[in-house]
Amino acid sequence: MNLTTRNGLAFFQFSHLARFADINHAIFTRNTGYSQSPFHSLNVGYGIGDDDEKVAQNRQLIAQCLGARNLTFVSQLHGKSVVVLPHGLTAEARLAGGTALTGDAMVTGQPETFLVIQVADCQSVLMYDPIQQVIANVHAGWRGSIDNILGRTVGVMQTHFGCDPGVMQVGIGPSLGPCCAEFIDYQTEIPEKFWSYKDADDHFDFWSISQEQLSEAGVNRANIECAQICTRCHPEWFFSYRGEKITGRFSAVIGLRPPDNCQRPVPRE
Repeated sequence: MNLTTRNGLAFFQFSHLARFADINHAIFTRNTGYSQSPFHSLNVGYGIGDDDEKVAQNRQLIAQCLGARNLTFVSQLHGKSVVVLPHGLTAEARLAGGTALTGDAMVTGQPETFLVIQVADCQSVLMYDPIQQVIANVHAGWRGSIDNILGRTVGVMQTHFGCDPGVMQVGIGPSLGPCCAEFIDYQTEIPEKFWSYKDADDHFDFWSISQEQLSEAGVNRANIECAQICTRCHPEWFFSYRGEKITGRFSAVIGLRPPDNCQRPVPRE
């Protein structure tokens, strides 16, 4: 990943996704926002104790940095639901505090639509099909991972937009690494088929789990870039629930740029 600064905001980009002119994406750090401790400072999460006005200002900073007229959020449930846009997209969903949409993954072929996932240890997984011009953004916590939300999202892209997993480009964002993902009660929380990803200290490698699930869904391993940055190990850059408990949420964003007089795909019924 490459660290970039624009309009005073620092964010990371995946090197392979950055090569595509039709999309814009960013994994923003926690810095250079309006929120006060313990949410300092670029917190985009409502309902966690921060001042709503500060959160709205932070979201506006991100929109301005990316040149986005609208940011689309969902109310994340730590589940496996995939929302297809623009179907079901309401005006409220585009507002700073809108929660009209619920789910843990969003897929769209709609131009000028920027999909935002909020995280503080969970994985944000950005997907792009450069042929069909379709994007996805996924919130993959450990519960979503064991329910294979990544494979489900790839399947939705195939079913609704005719995407070919073999050409998809995927970026796995900064998240809790195998160094810190300890599960003391893993025998009751995590199915046995995932125990091979555990070390002797009960730490799980969810980065490898995600890459394997994507590969099983048909994504070319060469097209998957994993940040391999642990959020708990880098509090100077990212919020970490494991490390801080009361903390903010940083944002992972991907959006389609305006089309150059070309026809964008629409979801199949």
